Amino acid sequence: METEPRSLKAVFADAEAQRIALETQAFTPNSQEYTDAISSAIKNYQESLHLISHLSLFSPNESLEDLSTSDLPLLLINYHLAELSQKLPTPSLPERKRILTSARDFYERFLHLLDSYSLLTPQSAKLLEAYTSSPSTFSTANSSDPTVRRNAKIANFQTEKALRQKLDYLRARPEYGATEDEDIPSGAGDEEVVREVHLANLAYRVHLTFNALDSLNREMEILSMAPPQPPPSAQQNQQQAEDDRRRRGITSDGSYNDRLDIMNRALGGKGGPILSQQGKPLQPFTLLANRQEIAKGVFRPSHNLPTMTIDEYLEEERRRGGIIEGGGEASGQVPEPDEDDYEKAEKEMYKARAWDEFVEENPRGAGNTINRG
Repeated sequence: METEPRSLKAVFADAEAQRIALETQAFTPNSQEYTDAISSAIKNYQESLHLISHLSLFSPNESLEDLSTSDLPLLLINYHLAELSQKLPTPSLPERKRILTSARDFYERFLHLLDSYSLLTPQSAKLLEAYTSSPSTFSTANSSDPTVRRNAKIANFQTEKALRQKLDYLRARPEYGATEDEDIPSGAGDEEVVREVHLANLAYRVHLTFNALDSLNREMEILSMAPPQPPPSAQQNQQQAEDDRRRRGITSDGSYNDRLDIMNRALGGKGGPILSQQGKPLQPFTLLANRQEIAKGVFRPSHNLPTMTIDEYLEEERRRGGIIEGGGEASGQVPEPDEDDYEKAEKEMYKARAWDEFVEENPRGAGNTINRG
Protein backbone atom coordinates (compact mmCIF):
# COMPACT_ATOMS: atom_id res chain seq x y z
CA MET A 1 0.00 0.00 0.00
CA GLU A 2 1.46 3.31 -1.10
CA THR A 3 1.76 6.03 1.50
CA GLU A 4 -0.17 9.21 0.85
CA PRO A 5 1.96 12.27 0.02
CA ARG A 6 2.35 14.65 2.91
CA SER A 7 0.89 18.11 2.79
CA LEU A 8 2.96 21.28 2.74
CA LYS A 9 1.84 22.12 6.25
CA ALA A 10 3.00 18.74 7.62
CA VAL A 11 6.36 18.81 5.84
CA PHE A 12 7.09 22.38 6.95
CA ALA A 13 6.06 21.58 10.54
CA ASP A 14 8.48 18.63 10.61
CA ALA A 15 11.28 20.79 9.24
CA GLU A 16 10.64 23.50 11.85
CA ALA A 17 10.57 20.95 14.67
CA GLN A 18 13.90 19.47 13.54
CA ARG A 19 15.49 22.93 13.24
CA ILE A 20 14.31 23.93 16.71
CA ALA A 21 15.65 20.64 18.12
CA LEU A 22 19.07 21.44 16.64
CA GLU A 23 19.03 24.84 18.37
CA THR A 24 17.79 23.65 21.77
CA GLN A 25 19.27 20.17 22.19
CA ALA A 26 22.93 19.42 22.89
CA PHE A 27 24.58 17.54 20.02
CA THR A 28 28.18 16.44 19.74
CA PRO A 29 29.83 18.43 16.91
CA ASN A 30 30.92 16.37 13.89
CA SER A 31 28.98 13.35 15.19
CA GLN A 32 26.92 11.22 12.84
CA GLU A 33 23.77 11.98 14.83
CA TYR A 34 24.31 15.72 14.40
CA THR A 35 24.95 15.35 10.67
CA ASP A 36 21.86 13.18 10.20
CA ALA A 37 19.67 15.69 12.05
CA ILE A 38 20.86 18.57 9.86
CA SER A 39 20.46 16.53 6.68
CA SER A 40 16.93 15.50 7.64
CA ALA A 41 15.90 19.11 8.32
CA ILE A 42 17.41 20.25 5.01
CA LYS A 43 15.57 17.48 3.17
CA ASN A 44 12.20 18.55 4.65
CA TYR A 45 12.83 22.21 3.84
CA GLN A 46 13.76 21.32 0.26
CA GLU A 47 10.63 19.21 -0.02
CA SER A 48 8.65 22.21 1.22
CA LEU A 49 10.18 24.35 -1.54
CA HIS A 50 9.21 21.73 -4.09
CA LEU A 51 5.60 21.73 -2.87
CA ILE A 52 5.51 25.54 -2.86
CA SER A 53 6.72 25.58 -6.47
CA HIS A 54 4.19 22.88 -7.41
CA LEU A 55 1.34 24.84 -5.81
CA SER A 56 2.59 28.19 -7.21
CA LEU A 57 2.12 29.67 -3.75
CA PHE A 58 4.32 32.70 -4.41
CA SER A 59 3.88 34.76 -7.54
CA PRO A 60 5.61 37.96 -8.74
CA ASN A 61 2.18 39.33 -9.66
CA GLU A 62 1.04 39.29 -6.02
CA SER A 63 1.57 41.87 -3.32
CA LEU A 64 2.07 41.51 0.41
CA GLU A 65 -1.67 41.93 1.04
CA ASP A 66 -2.36 38.88 -1.12
CA LEU A 67 -0.31 36.64 1.19
CA SER A 68 -2.16 35.03 4.06
CA THR A 69 -0.71 35.22 7.57
CA SER A 70 -0.10 31.47 7.69
CA ASP A 71 2.03 31.66 4.52
CA LEU A 72 4.44 34.31 5.86
CA PRO A 73 6.70 31.80 7.71
CA LEU A 74 7.21 29.97 4.40
CA LEU A 75 9.20 32.97 3.16
CA LEU A 76 11.98 31.97 5.60
CA ILE A 77 12.66 28.54 4.08
CA ASN A 78 15.61 29.70 1.97
CA TYR A 79 17.06 31.51 4.98
CA HIS A 80 16.85 28.38 7.12
CA LEU A 81 18.42 26.29 4.33
CA ALA A 82 21.36 28.70 4.17
CA GLU A 83 21.89 28.51 7.94
CA LEU A 84 21.59 24.73 8.14
CA SER A 85 23.84 24.03 5.16
CA GLN A 86 26.68 25.99 6.79
CA LYS A 87 26.47 23.78 9.89
CA LEU A 88 27.23 20.61 7.93
CA PRO A 89 30.67 19.13 8.79
CA THR A 90 33.09 19.40 5.89
CA PRO A 91 36.11 17.10 5.48
CA SER A 92 37.94 19.23 2.91
CA LEU A 93 38.37 22.79 1.69
CA PRO A 94 36.68 22.24 -1.71
CA GLU A 95 33.64 20.79 0.07
CA ARG A 96 33.50 23.80 2.39
CA LYS A 97 33.67 26.18 -0.57
CA ARG A 98 30.83 24.29 -2.26
CA ILE A 99 28.68 24.58 0.89
CA LEU A 100 29.38 28.31 1.20
CA THR A 101 28.44 28.83 -2.45
CA SER A 102 25.19 26.94 -1.88
CA ALA A 103 24.45 29.03 1.24
CA ARG A 104 25.08 32.22 -0.74
CA ASP A 105 22.55 31.07 -3.34
CA PHE A 106 19.91 30.41 -0.64
CA TYR A 107 20.50 33.85 0.92
CA GLU A 108 20.11 35.52 -2.48
CA ARG A 109 16.83 33.70 -3.14
CA PHE A 110 15.53 34.76 0.28
CA LEU A 111 16.37 38.43 -0.31
CA HIS A 112 14.98 38.55 -3.85
CA LEU A 113 11.76 36.84 -2.76
CA LEU A 114 11.21 39.42 -0.02
CA ASP A 115 12.13 42.21 -2.42
CA SER A 116 9.43 41.04 -4.84
CA TYR A 117 6.86 41.56 -2.06
CA SER A 118 8.37 44.97 -1.07
CA LEU A 119 9.31 43.65 2.35
CA LEU A 120 12.76 45.26 2.37
CA THR A 121 13.30 48.57 4.12
CA PRO A 122 15.01 51.36 2.13
CA GLN A 123 18.27 50.66 3.97
CA SER A 124 18.03 46.93 3.22
CA ALA A 125 17.19 47.67 -0.41
CA LYS A 126 20.38 49.74 -0.71
CA LEU A 127 22.41 46.91 0.81
CA LEU A 128 20.85 44.45 -1.66
CA GLU A 129 21.75 46.74 -4.53
CA ALA A 130 25.33 47.00 -3.25
CA TYR A 131 25.52 43.23 -2.89
CA THR A 132 24.12 42.59 -6.37
CA SER A 133 26.70 44.88 -7.95
CA SER A 134 29.64 43.06 -6.26
CA PRO A 135 28.68 39.87 -4.38
CA SER A 136 32.22 38.64 -3.67
CA THR A 137 33.45 41.91 -2.13
CA PHE A 138 30.24 42.91 -0.31
CA SER A 139 30.63 44.19 3.24
CA THR A 140 28.27 45.91 5.65
CA ALA A 141 31.14 48.28 6.54
CA ASN A 142 32.60 49.00 3.12
CA SER A 143 35.56 51.13 4.16
CA SER A 144 39.26 50.67 4.87
CA ASP A 145 39.21 53.27 7.65
CA PRO A 146 39.21 51.44 11.03
CA THR A 147 37.18 54.20 12.68
CA VAL A 148 34.48 54.05 10.03
CA ARG A 149 34.33 50.26 10.22
CA ARG A 150 34.08 50.39 13.99
CA ASN A 151 31.22 52.91 13.89
CA ALA A 152 29.46 50.84 11.24
CA LYS A 153 29.72 47.70 13.39
CA ILE A 154 28.35 49.57 16.42
CA ALA A 155 25.41 50.89 14.40
CA ASN A 156 24.86 47.41 12.96
CA PHE A 157 24.78 45.90 16.44
CA GLN A 158 22.36 48.55 17.72
CA THR A 159 20.02 47.92 14.78
CA GLU A 160 20.10 44.19 15.43
CA LYS A 161 19.38 44.74 19.12
CA ALA A 162 16.44 47.03 18.36
CA LEU A 163 14.93 44.52 15.93
CA ARG A 164 15.33 41.71 18.45
CA GLN A 165 13.72 43.74 21.24
CA LYS A 166 10.77 44.62 19.02
CA LEU A 167 10.31 40.97 18.07
CA ASP A 168 10.47 39.83 21.70
CA TYR A 169 7.98 42.52 22.72
CA LEU A 170 5.47 41.49 20.06
CA ARG A 171 5.79 37.81 20.97
CA ALA A 172 5.25 38.61 24.64
CA ARG A 173 1.86 40.19 23.97
CA PRO A 174 -1.04 37.95 25.05
CA GLU A 175 -2.80 38.60 21.72
CA TYR A 176 -0.02 36.67 19.96
CA GLY A 177 -1.04 33.39 21.61
CA ALA A 178 2.51 32.06 21.90
CA THR A 179 3.23 28.39 22.60
CA GLU A 180 6.34 26.89 24.21
CA ASP A 181 8.13 27.71 20.97
CA GLU A 182 7.91 31.43 20.25
CA ASP A 183 8.31 30.89 16.49
CA ILE A 184 5.05 28.96 16.29
CA PRO A 185 1.84 30.59 17.55
CA SER A 186 -0.91 28.46 19.01
CA GLY A 187 -3.43 29.62 16.42
CA ALA A 188 -5.65 31.25 19.00
CA GLY A 189 -3.94 34.65 18.82
CA ASP A 190 -5.15 37.76 17.09
CA GLU A 191 -4.36 37.52 13.36
CA GLU A 192 -3.15 41.11 13.09
CA VAL A 193 -0.73 40.65 15.98
CA VAL A 194 0.51 37.31 14.59
CA ARG A 195 1.02 38.92 11.17
CA GLU A 196 2.94 41.79 12.75
CA VAL A 197 5.19 39.31 14.57
CA HIS A 198 5.92 37.44 11.32
CA LEU A 199 6.80 40.68 9.52
CA ALA A 200 9.08 41.75 12.38
CA ASN A 201 10.76 38.34 12.26
CA LEU A 202 11.32 38.73 8.52
CA ALA A 203 12.94 42.15 9.04
CA TYR A 204 15.17 40.67 11.72
CA ARG A 205 16.23 37.77 9.46
CA VAL A 206 16.99 40.18 6.60
CA HIS A 207 19.40 42.03 8.88
CA LEU A 208 21.06 38.76 9.87
CA THR A 209 21.29 37.75 6.21
CA PHE A 210 23.42 40.75 5.23
CA ASN A 211 25.70 40.09 8.23
CA ALA A 212 25.97 36.43 7.16
CA LEU A 213 26.88 37.43 3.59
CA ASP A 214 29.60 39.70 4.95
CA SER A 215 30.97 36.90 7.13
CA LEU A 216 30.68 34.44 4.24
CA ASN A 217 32.86 36.65 2.03
CA ARG A 218 35.50 36.88 4.77
CA GLU A 219 35.58 33.10 5.08
CA MET A 220 35.80 32.61 1.32
CA GLU A 221 38.73 35.04 1.28
CA ILE A 222 40.53 33.00 3.94
CA LEU A 223 39.83 29.71 2.14
CA SER A 224 41.18 31.12 -1.12
CA MET A 225 44.55 31.77 0.56
CA ALA A 226 44.83 28.20 1.87
CA PRO A 227 47.29 25.95 -0.01
CA PRO A 228 45.68 23.31 -2.21
CA GLN A 229 45.49 19.83 -0.77
CA PRO A 230 47.37 17.21 -2.81
CA PRO A 231 45.09 14.36 -3.86
CA PRO A 232 46.20 11.14 -2.12
CA SER A 233 47.04 8.43 -4.61
CA ALA A 234 46.15 4.79 -4.14
CA GLN A 235 49.83 3.84 -4.20
CA GLN A 236 50.66 6.24 -1.36
CA ASN A 237 47.81 4.92 0.77
CA GLN A 238 48.90 1.33 0.17
CA GLN A 239 52.52 2.12 1.02
CA GLN A 240 51.49 3.93 4.21
CA ALA A 241 49.38 0.96 5.31
CA GLU A 242 52.24 -1.44 4.59
CA ASP A 243 54.69 0.70 6.60
CA ASP A 244 52.26 0.81 9.50
CA ARG A 245 51.87 -2.98 9.51
CA ARG A 246 55.64 -3.46 9.31
CA ARG A 247 56.17 -1.02 12.19
CA ARG A 248 53.70 -2.90 14.38
CA GLY A 249 55.25 -6.25 13.54
CA ILE A 250 52.40 -7.60 11.43
CA THR A 251 53.27 -9.52 8.27
CA SER A 252 51.46 -9.19 4.94
CA ASP A 253 49.28 -12.23 5.65
CA GLY A 254 48.00 -10.70 8.93
CA SER A 255 50.03 -12.91 11.30
CA TYR A 256 52.19 -11.59 14.13
CA ASN A 257 55.98 -11.37 13.89
CA ASP A 258 57.87 -11.65 17.20
CA ARG A 259 61.31 -10.62 15.97
CA LEU A 260 63.15 -8.39 18.42
CA ASP A 261 64.25 -5.79 15.87
CA ILE A 262 60.63 -5.22 14.77
CA MET A 263 59.47 -5.00 18.38
CA ASN A 264 62.23 -2.55 19.20
CA ARG A 265 61.24 -0.25 16.34
CA ALA A 266 57.60 -0.42 17.45
CA LEU A 267 58.66 0.60 20.96
CA GLY A 268 60.66 3.60 19.74
CA GLY A 269 64.06 2.03 18.99
CA LYS A 270 66.51 3.19 16.36
CA GLY A 271 65.68 0.41 13.94
CA GLY A 272 67.95 -2.00 12.15
CA PRO A 273 69.13 -5.45 13.23
CA ILE A 274 69.63 -6.23 16.91
CA LEU A 275 72.53 -8.70 16.48
CA SER A 276 75.28 -8.98 13.93
CA GLN A 277 75.98 -12.18 12.02
CA GLN A 278 78.59 -13.08 14.63
CA GLY A 279 76.02 -12.65 17.44
CA LYS A 280 77.35 -9.32 18.72
CA PRO A 281 74.66 -6.86 19.98
CA LEU A 282 74.45 -3.80 17.75
CA GLN A 283 72.02 -1.77 19.91
CA PRO A 284 70.33 -2.02 23.29
CA PHE A 285 67.20 -4.14 23.46
CA THR A 286 64.81 -5.50 26.09
CA LEU A 287 63.75 -9.13 26.24
CA LEU A 288 60.02 -9.44 26.74
CA ALA A 289 58.08 -12.55 27.59
CA ASN A 290 55.55 -12.60 24.79
CA ARG A 291 53.10 -10.55 22.82
CA GLN A 292 50.81 -10.19 25.83
CA GLU A 293 53.63 -8.55 27.74
CA ILE A 294 53.95 -5.94 24.99
CA ALA A 295 50.20 -5.36 24.99
CA LYS A 296 50.22 -4.70 28.73
CA GLY A 297 52.78 -1.94 28.27
CA VAL A 298 50.73 -0.05 25.67
CA PHE A 299 48.12 1.58 27.88
CA ARG A 300 50.25 2.49 30.90
CA PRO A 301 51.24 5.82 32.45
CA SER A 302 54.40 7.54 31.30
CA HIS A 303 55.71 7.68 34.91
CA ASN A 304 56.91 4.75 37.02
CA LEU A 305 54.26 3.20 39.23
CA PRO A 306 54.96 2.43 42.95
CA THR A 307 56.12 -1.09 43.81
CA MET A 308 55.39 -1.03 47.57
CA THR A 309 53.18 0.73 50.07
CA ILE A 310 54.36 3.48 52.43
CA ASP A 311 54.28 1.11 55.41
CA GLU A 312 56.41 -1.42 53.56
CA TYR A 313 58.90 1.30 52.60
CA LEU A 314 59.22 2.55 56.20
CA GLU A 315 59.68 -1.00 57.48
CA GLU A 316 62.44 -1.59 54.94
CA GLU A 317 64.19 1.67 55.89
CA ARG A 318 63.96 0.77 59.57
CA ARG A 319 65.48 -2.64 58.82
CA ARG A 320 68.37 -1.01 56.93
CA GLY A 321 68.98 1.47 59.77
CA GLY A 322 67.88 4.51 57.82
CA ILE A 323 65.50 5.72 60.52
CA ILE A 324 66.89 7.27 63.75
CA GLU A 325 64.70 6.60 66.73
CA GLY A 326 64.80 8.26 70.14
CA GLY A 327 65.71 11.84 71.09
CA GLY A 328 63.40 14.52 72.35
CA GLU A 329 61.76 14.41 75.78
CA ALA A 330 61.67 10.62 75.78
CA SER A 331 65.48 10.42 75.83
CA GLY A 332 65.64 12.13 79.26
CA GLN A 333 63.25 9.73 80.92
CA VAL A 334 65.13 7.05 82.89
CA PRO A 335 63.23 3.77 83.00
CA GLU A 336 62.46 2.46 86.43
CA PRO A 337 64.78 -0.44 87.43
CA ASP A 338 63.34 -3.88 87.67
CA GLU A 339 63.86 -5.06 91.25
CA ASP A 340 63.52 -8.70 90.25
CA ASP A 341 66.30 -8.53 87.63
CA TYR A 342 69.31 -9.16 89.91
CA GLU A 343 71.80 -9.61 87.12
CA LYS A 344 71.05 -6.20 85.58
CA ALA A 345 71.06 -4.56 89.03
CA GLU A 346 74.47 -6.06 89.74
CA LYS A 347 75.85 -4.71 86.44
CA GLU A 348 74.55 -1.24 87.21
CA MET A 349 76.12 -1.41 90.70
CA TYR A 350 79.60 -2.38 89.38
CA LYS A 351 79.32 0.33 86.70
CA ALA A 352 78.54 3.01 89.32
CA ARG A 353 81.34 1.75 91.60
CA ALA A 354 83.87 1.90 88.75
CA TRP A 355 82.81 5.45 87.93
CA ASP A 356 83.24 6.53 91.56
CA GLU A 357 86.75 5.01 91.70
CA PHE A 358 87.68 6.80 88.45
CA VAL A 359 86.50 10.15 89.84
CA GLU A 360 88.51 9.67 93.05
CA GLU A 361 91.68 8.76 91.18
CA ASN A 362 91.26 11.58 88.64
CA PRO A 363 90.04 14.75 90.37
CA ARG A 364 88.74 17.60 88.28
CA GLY A 365 91.54 19.59 86.69
CA ALA A 366 94.19 16.95 87.40
CA GLY A 367 95.13 16.66 83.75
CA ASN A 368 95.44 20.42 83.14
CA THR A 369 99.22 21.01 83.42
CA ILE A 370 99.35 24.29 81.49
CA ASN A 371 97.26 26.69 83.54
CA ARG A 372 98.48 25.67 86.98
CA GLY A 373 99.49 28.57 89.23
